[in-house]
Amino acid sequence: MLTGLGMAAAAPLVLGAARAQARDRPGSGAGPVGRATVLRNASLVLTMDTAAGHGPLGAVEHADVVLRDGAVAAVGTRLPTPPGARVIEASGKLVLPGFVDVHTHLWQSSMRGGCADRDLFGWLAACNRPTFSRIAPADMYRFVRLAALDSLRSGVTTLVDWVDAIGYDTTVQYVRALTDTGVRFTYAMFQAQPQAALLARVKKELIDPAPLASAQIATHAARAIEGLNRLHWEIAQDLGVMLNSHVLERVEQRADQPIDLLGDIGAFGPRLLMNHAIHLNDEEIAAVADHDVRLAHCPLSNMRLASGVMRLPDLGRRGVKVGLGQDGGTNDSSDFFALMKSAIGLQRARSQDAGVYPGVEDVLRAATLGGAEAIGMADRIGSLTPGKRADVVVIDPATLNFAPRFDWVNQIVFNGRPENVHAVFVDGRPLVLEGRLLDVDTRGVVREAEAAAARLRTAG
Repeated sequence: MLTGLGMAAAAPLVLGAARAQARDRPGSGAGPVGRATVLRNASLVLTMDTAAGHGPLGAVEHADVVLRDGAVAAVGTRLPTPPGARVIEASGKLVLPGFVDVHTHLWQSSMRGGCADRDLFGWLAACNRPTFSRIAPADMYRFVRLAALDSLRSGVTTLVDWVDAIGYDTTVQYVRALTDTGVRFTYAMFQAQPQAALLARVKKELIDPAPLASAQIATHAARAIEGLNRLHWEIAQDLGVMLNSHVLERVEQRADQPIDLLGDIGAFGPRLLMNHAIHLNDEEIAAVADHDVRLAHCPLSNMRLASGVMRLPDLGRRGVKVGLGQDGGTNDSSDFFALMKSAIGLQRARSQDAGVYPGVEDVLRAATLGGAEAIGMADRIGSLTPGKRADVVVIDPATLNFAPRFDWVNQIVFNGRPENVHAVFVDGRPLVLEGRLLDVDTRGVVREAEAAAARLRTAG
C-alpha cells in the first residue's frame, strides 16, 4: 500500500541581447563576453526543440549554430557571422545538445574493473565501501578529475554526482576537481545525522560560488533510517534543491519500503529523483507518474551488477521523466553512446520486440532534454533553444566505425563512440576541439590517477 500518496525547416532563431547571460570570470567556464562562436554549415543539427526544426528531435539540415555569452544565440540557415566571431567549419558533421548524465559516482574510477563477478551487494561489500573509506583528499581530486574528463570526452556536458558522506576537506577537493574540469555539475551530497549541518555549509561555501554548479541532497530511502530520510528532505526543502535517492536497485530492497517511506515523509513529487527504480510494481509506476517523480535509468550498471531491467516501456507509456545515468565505476567506462544503445537493447532483448519503447529518438531525447527535465534544468539546458546555455556536442561521422551515411540519427546511437566527439562546448566555452581535450595534460591526469590507485593498493 502506498501510504501518504494520492493517486518544416527552421527559420533562424535569434537570442535578444536582453536575454544573454554574460559572464567572464576566471574559471567560470563561460566564453569571453561579447565574442561569438559560429558552428558553420553543420550537415545536421538536432536541436531537441520541436519548434526549431523537423520531427520530434527538431532536426535542421545545413544549419549554423551561433553561441554568444555562454548561451545559444541562434540556430538557422545562412546566418550572418557576428563581428569578431570564432568560426568553426561543421560541414559533414552533426550538432546536438550535450549529454546529461543524471546519476554517477565519479570517485569510483579508483576501482575500475573491480569485483567483476559480484552482484550489487557483493560489489558494495568487497570494492565500494573499502575503497571509498581509504581515499585521501588529494587523491580524491585525481580520481574525480580523471572520470569527469572521460565523461566530457564522451560528450557529457552535465552530470549529477551522488557522493556519500565525506569530510569537508575531501569535499573541497571533490568540488575543485569538477570545477577544474569545466563540466556543468550537480553535487548530490549525503551526510549522516551528526554531520547534517555540513550540507548547508558545502552548498554555501563550495557550490553556490561555482557558476556551473548546483546541489542536491542525497539519501538512501529505507524505513530503518526514516528519521535520517526526513531530515534530508527537510534540508532539501530549506535549501530549495531536489532530493536524490537510490530506490529498488535490487528486488531484495523492497523490504526497505522505499516508496511508501518517501510518500510518508512528503518527498514524493517533482523534487524527487529516484535512481535505478528497477523493481517498481504497477501501483508504484502509477504513483510515480501521477506525482511527476523523476527517474535515472542506469542500464550498463544494472547489467554489470545483475540487478534487473527497468520497466522503461511502462514508464514511457505514462510519460514519466527519465534520464540516463552512467552510475560511476560499474559503468566501467564513460561511453555515453554505449549507454544509449544498451537502454534500447535491454528492452528489445527482454520483450523480443524491435518496436518496444524506447526507440532511437526516445533515447536521444532521454540523453539530452529528457535528462535535463529529470533534474529540473530543462529551462537552461537540454536543447539548442536560443536563450538556453550553450552546452553543445559536435559529432564527426567520417570515421571507420560510423561511415558510410545511411541514417545518421540511428547511427549516433548504434555506431557512435567517444572518438566521434569532435567538439564539446559547456556554457559556450570550448573544452574539446578536433577530438582533443583543451589545456589538459591527459598523460599527466592518467599518471596521477595511477599513482593514487597504487597508494590505495599499498594501504589496503
